[in-house]
Amino acid sequence: MSDSSKITFKYLKRTLKFKFDAGTSRGILKTKDVFWIKAFYTGRSEIMGWGEAAPLVNLSLDDREDFEEVLRKTLEEMSQVSWRSDDLSILNQLKSLIPFELPSIRFGLETAILDLKNGGQKKVLGKDFYAGKMSIPINGLIWMGEKDFMLTQINEKLAQGFDCIKMKIGAIDFQQELELLKYIRDQFSKDQITLRVDANGAFSKEDALNKLEQLANYDLHSIEQPIAAGNWQAMKQLCATTPLPIALDEELIGVINKTELLDQIQPHHIILKPTLLGGILETMEWIKLAEDRKIGWWMTSALESNIGLNAIAQLADSLEAAVPQGLGTGQLYQNNLDSPLEIQRGMIHYNPHISWTQPS
Repeated sequence: MSDSSKITFKYLKRTLKFKFDAGTSRGILKTKDVFWIKAFYTGRSEIMGWGEAAPLVNLSLDDREDFEEVLRKTLEEMSQVSWRSDDLSILNQLKSLIPFELPSIRFGLETAILDLKNGGQKKVLGKDFYAGKMSIPINGLIWMGEKDFMLTQINEKLAQGFDCIKMKIGAIDFQQELELLKYIRDQFSKDQITLRVDANGAFSKEDALNKLEQLANYDLHSIEQPIAAGNWQAMKQLCATTPLPIALDEELIGVINKTELLDQIQPHHIILKPTLLGGILETMEWIKLAEDRKIGWWMTSALESNIGLNAIAQLADSLEAAVPQGLGTGQLYQNNLDSPLEIQRGMIHYNPHISWTQPS
């Protein structure tokens, strides 16, 4: 691609339908709107790259009523830009052109341009994962709901061979949640099954430490976001006194001064969602700062379709992710795109012999 290359951008909207009512501490999810960004060289549409802009309701910086209109105008503006030649230059160019307040649009454009540049074959940062030569370990996600529903999910994930399970907590009675964790631990030690929990900020500052002490009885790997984001001083105190490693998730959203947050709170881990953080380059910057401070990290998808999920998995592969990632959400929807992404025995795999269904 030459320095003077112009790319035309269009988008398609798809409302994805969950296979079940997906419970979080912020409510029940039944559908998810995503916007697929199509990129092609101006005047030549035979090769297309695809990205995905998919803000999360009540969480993304760009969750706004006029999102579709903002996306349309942004793509019109980007269609007038002359794009640079190499991957890093393109990422830096996008960072300078797309406001920080539009993180999902930036990520969607990054993915679409890199896919187009690599021939329109859904190759974004392809290494061994894209070639089908290696698989990425992932956690099996247990959604909130009635205790019996959560127990059913746990048994399904164990039967499917997951050795890392992440359970969302904070919506039902806390004692019932402890009983579910005990159910797993009575069968499997921490050496057999890694357990993570995600509170999505559901605990109060006053009772968080007490709940962490109870959770620690079940040999958990970590807890994500025990208290609501934005309470840096309280979170710093929790990280300093907790018997259970704490991972920051929502805490990272909208943060411009990454160094200040990491140095003040001093978390044990951070969790990276490119759609919410502003894309590939922003995610890489978080990881570099975390590794410099011996802070662990992993990536998770943020309920994207398989287009966004594929990009995040390739990013994780390119950065040599070392622990189970949160990349199992492609199986959540009734009407997702068919893709080469497969999940087997707790691993996500890219099967190059399976074709993509093109967005429509």
